[in-house]
Amino acid sequence: MEDEVERIAAIPDRSERLRAATAELATAQRTMNELARLRRALIQELHDEGWSYAKIAEAAGLSRGRIHQVRHQGPAPEGAFFGTHPLRIVTPLKVEQRDARPVVAMEDVTASQRLGDFGRSLGFDVDFEQIPLTGDVDLNRDGLIVIAGPRISDRIGAVLEADPALGFTKIGDSWALSDRRNGTVHTSGSEASPQRPYDVAYLGRLPRPDRQGLVTILTGIHPPGSLGVVDYVVNDLAALHRDTGNGPFSVLFRVDYDSETREPQSVERISPVYHHQKG
Repeated sequence: MEDEVERIAAIPDRSERLRAATAELATAQRTMNELARLRRALIQELHDEGWSYAKIAEAAGLSRGRIHQVRHQGPAPEGAFFGTHPLRIVTPLKVEQRDARPVVAMEDVTASQRLGDFGRSLGFDVDFEQIPLTGDVDLNRDGLIVIAGPRISDRIGAVLEADPALGFTKIGDSWALSDRRNGTVHTSGSEASPQRPYDVAYLGRLPRPDRQGLVTILTGIHPPGSLGVVDYVVNDLAALHRDTGNGPFSVLFRVDYDSETREPQSVERISPVYHHQKG
């Protein structure tokens, strides 16, 4: 760190020096946040295993009071669900049926904003991006959260198709989500007769096309499902992180929503959390 400070201080051009110092401060802040998150998680794990705060304090080289303070303050340990990089939340553009204009689904906008606000509350920098109508999106980036499915992008569809446990399937002109482990097929209430206000949604952390990292994808068969998954993540992240860990996984949800507001009323898991082998 001292070497980096000296390097930046020696940059002749002041505007370039200012940019470099600003960038380094942002990097240092992210590092501090993640180290604080890791420390808090370790204190919690050790205490859950029966370590006293006095013993943890001795191991950390801190006072017992400071350990107790760290245990209840700072970045939430479950934020590790999102990794350590700044978050980029990606939502799709779609074609309006009436006059073929590019539009976004209101539920996707709401989902991305709620997830972004939640990410910031956990200490992450958050940015947003839209998938063009072509479906061309670079999935080989750290911190990527995609709110879209295979009907939007063949690239996203290819990543989802590699999921060994769960996936999308076509039934006539409609989409469904299937559990490949037990053969169960889940359809949306929009396809029922009469129609019912519920959707089925997917959440997974899957290998990127370049195999150099993981990408998080969440999507309903229809947009209310995506909003329901975000609602679950925001309200139950600690349990979700405990059940999923940091590796590749996938899980399905049923989302019951208000037929007028399209807001989720209840969200429940309808599949196990499937852990995938890395590789």
